[in-house]
Amino acid sequence: MMIVVLNKDTINISREQDVVVFRNRVKESATKIRMGLVNQTKLITAASELVRNMLRYANGGIVTIEVVSRGRDNGIRLVFADEGPGIKDIPLAMKDGYSTGKSLGLGLPGTKRLVSEFDIKSVVGTGTTVTIIKWNNG
Repeated sequence: MMIVVLNKDTINISREQDVVVFRNRVKESATKIRMGLVNQTKLITAASELVRNMLRYANGGIVTIEVVSRGRDNGIRLVFADEGPGIKDIPLAMKDGYSTGKSLGLGLPGTKRLVSEFDIKSVVGTGTTVTIIKWNNG
């Protein structure tokens, strides 16, 4: 079934203060589609991890927040796009416990577990795009 974009918002992330604005926009979008609190928390936690990665490794980027629909399901799709160094080994980066930073963050695998759909594309020297969807019911 095709995904339809109902609403779209783009935010530039270049400093820590932008993260607060971004998190608030994600929460507003999730509230609009009546996403439950548990799923909102999972979405915002995953989004926070990804946006912080973008700031830490790529000095920021652009995030697109979309309210999407697939049949009767509504959800939030977030696209994180940066022009950072890229990820050399995506399968390695997707392993639990792997980190190039000295953080105890969720990492990419933890983020993937919190959302309904997760996709990552990266080209070394060009940048990384991570797309996540959290459906209202899952």
